[in-house]
Amino acid sequence: MVRDRKLVTSAGEHFVCSVLARFGWAASLTREGLERTDILAAHTESRWMIEVQVKAISAGSRPSWPLGKKGTIGAETEREWFVLVLLAPSPRDRPRAFIVPRDHVAAATWIGHLSWLTSPDVPAGKRNAGIDAARIGINDWLGYEERWDLLKGSAFEAPVLLPAWMKSMANEPRVGLPQGHRWLGGTPEWSEA
Repeated sequence: MVRDRKLVTSAGEHFVCSVLARFGWAASLTREGLERTDILAAHTESRWMIEVQVKAISAGSRPSWPLGKKGTIGAETEREWFVLVLLAPSPRDRPRAFIVPRDHVAAATWIGHLSWLTSPDVPAGKRNAGIDAARIGINDWLGYEERWDLLKGSAFEAPVLLPAWMKSMANEPRVGLPQGHRWLGGTPEWSEA
């Protein structure tokens, strides 16, 4: 298992580039040149362009991605995506990938953290970690696993594949959605994830 954070990041980014190439995308690493974007890619047939932020982690007993406050910032364009990569314990095994529109990541990060932080089942004062410490576990992303097909369309029109409990929490006053989120005008239809 890779433990060096920079190597984990590099392995995740290169993995995503290789898969994109297999699906007909010409992908290029930005090498820290663009905020919020690790990979720029153009589809070789349609010429559709996308911006991808990669978050890679090593496999663990309860995998979760550290998204923090930056993970609650919504998309500026319909071409912004996250690819969450879970590196396998053995380098011989293929990583798992979850392809998620940026707005969906922003909603899930906020909902996941705020519902944990304000849970009525936990005594007041027991949980006090701010949004900078937000981590979202693998079970919340399962609907997006291997959904490379979503990249060929608008991220604003992609189906919401988050778990049903998050939809109810998005409308719960103690949780809601982050300030300025696109869904504040009305939560979109959620697919069964």
